Amino acid sequence: MVNITIIKKKKDNQYFTDVHGLPSIEKLVCSVDETPQPITTKIRGTIPSWIHGNFLRNGPGKFEFGNTQFNHWFDGMALMHQYRIEGGKVTYMSRFLNSDCYKANAENNRIVVSEFGTLAMPDPCKNFFQRFLSRFEMQHNASVSFVEYKGDYYVSTETNYMHRIDPETLETKQKVDWSKFIAVNGATAHPHTDPDGTTYNMGNSYTSKGASYNIIKVPPEKINPEDTLEGATVICTIPCEDKTKPSYYHSFAMSENYVVFIEQPIKLDLLKIVTGKLRGKGISDGVYWDPKLQTVFHLINKHTGRLSPIKYYANPLSTFHQINCYEENGFIIMDMCCSDDGKAINNFLLQNLRKSGDALDEVYNTICRIFPRRFVLPLVVGKDTPCGQNLNTRPDSPATATKTGENKVYCTHEDLHGGDLHEYGGLEFPQINYKMYNTHPYRYFYACGFRHLVGDSLIKMDVQDKHMKIWQQPGYYPSEPVFVPSPNAVEEDDGVVLSVVITPNKDKSTFLLVLDAKDFEELGRAEVPVNIPYGFHGAFQAGI
Repeated sequence: MVNITIIKKKKDNQYFTDVHGLPSIEKLVCSVDETPQPITTKIRGTIPSWIHGNFLRNGPGKFEFGNTQFNHWFDGMALMHQYRIEGGKVTYMSRFLNSDCYKANAENNRIVVSEFGTLAMPDPCKNFFQRFLSRFEMQHNASVSFVEYKGDYYVSTETNYMHRIDPETLETKQKVDWSKFIAVNGATAHPHTDPDGTTYNMGNSYTSKGASYNIIKVPPEKINPEDTLEGATVICTIPCEDKTKPSYYHSFAMSENYVVFIEQPIKLDLLKIVTGKLRGKGISDGVYWDPKLQTVFHLINKHTGRLSPIKYYANPLSTFHQINCYEENGFIIMDMCCSDDGKAINNFLLQNLRKSGDALDEVYNTICRIFPRRFVLPLVVGKDTPCGQNLNTRPDSPATATKTGENKVYCTHEDLHGGDLHEYGGLEFPQINYKMYNTHPYRYFYACGFRHLVGDSLIKMDVQDKHMKIWQQPGYYPSEPVFVPSPNAVEEDDGVVLSVVITPNKDKSTFLLVLDAKDFEELGRAEVPVNIPYGFHGAFQAGI
C-alpha cells in the first residue's frame, strides 16, 4: 500500500499540496466497448428493495479512432450508462451517443471533428473551400451530464446541441439545437428546476457586437408530445465587460426568486478560439486564467428578468459547481465549490492523467485544491446604506459583505469545512437532497474527495457543524454521489447515496455502491463484469 502524505501549503491564498506516491490511474481513461443489452450484476450486501428506477451516468468512453487520439479528457466520445435498480437487483447497460461527430469519426476511422483540446486534421480528399468550412464545425459530443426538460432526458455538454435519449434503452432519439428556439450559442450542462418543472439555464450569445450572457427559462409543459425546447425564452441578457473575452462558466446558482451568475476570471479569448484551426490550435488554447480580475456575482430576478444594479465582488476564484443557494432574512446564502486558481481546466490532458511516478505527482501538486465556501449577499443595498460596514448581520457567520461604493459590495466567504478536509484533498461534484432542499435552508451535501486527479473518496458534509463522514477504500475511485430519498422520508438525509466505483488495478471489477445516507455505511454493491471509464455526471430517474 502506497503512503500518501498531504501537506497544506497556503501561498497567496492558494491551496496546493505536497503529495508523493500517487498510484497510476491510466486505466480510468481507456477506451471500452459499449454494452447495449442489459447484463446482470452480482450483488454483495443488500440493495434496498424500495429503490426503483434508472441510475443514469454520462462521461467519455472512447479516446481514439484508428491511429488518431484525443488530447483532452473532455474530448472522449460520450458513453451513456444505465443501472436499472428494481427489487434489490441491478442490471447494467451502456451505449455510445450516436452523435454526428461519433458517426463521422467512426466512418473515417480517424478523428475528423475537432473537440475542446483536439484539433482534427483536414481531410486530404477535400478541396480548400471544403477544408475552410470544416474549421467552423460545432461540437455535438454531449459527454457531460444527463438533464431533464419537460419530462424528457437529454445528454448535454456546453454547446448549442443536446441529444434526447430514451432512458430505457439509451438510444439516441433526436438532436436538439438551442439556437433554433432562442438566440444563444450554447447552454450549460447544469440547469436548475423549480418544483413545478420550470427549468432555468444560462447560455452565451456571440454576435458582431461581441458576447453576452443570457438567462434562459424553459416552461414545464409540452404543447405537443414531440415538443423539445418550444416556449424557451431569454428572460435577461447580461453584457460582458470585455465583449471579446467573456468569462467561462460551467454552472450557476439559483434561489427561490433569483438566479446568481458568477462571472469568474476564467476567460475565453474569442479571437483565439475562432482562429484556432487556422493556427493549428484547439479550443483549449483560448481558455485562460486572469488573476488580476475580481469575481463578480450578478443577481437576476427570476420573475421579472430584472438585473440588479448591485454588483457583488469577491477575490478571484474559480468555481465549476454550486452546492445550494437560498434566501433567508433579506440575504442570499450561496454555497459553492471554489479554488483560488483557475488553471485546472487545461491540466486534464490525457497525457497527464496517464502519467505515473513523480510526473503524476507533479501534475496533481500543481492543481489548486477545491473547498466548499459560503457567500452571503445582502438583498437590500441602497443609497443610504453606509460604506465600510459589514452588512452581514447573520449571527455566527464569518462571511462579510461590505459596501465599497455606489452599487458595489465586496464579499468574503465562510469556509464550510474543518481542517480535516485538507487530508482528503478538498472536494468536488457536490450533490444535495435536491427535490426537497434545493433553494431552501439545508444541512448536508455529498461530494467526492480529491486526493488524486479524480475522486478517491466519498464525503458527507454537515454544513451546520462542519463535520464529515467518509467512505474510502485504497485503489477505489468513486464517481459523483447522487442522493435518492427513501419513500415517505421526513429527515433530510433519509435515503441512500449512489456512486459508481472504478477499480483500475482490477479487471472488470467496477461496481455500483449504495451507502446509507445517514451513517454513510455501505449497504451493498452491484458488481459489473465489464470495464468502465471514470465519468462525470448523472441523474436518478425514479419510478420506472
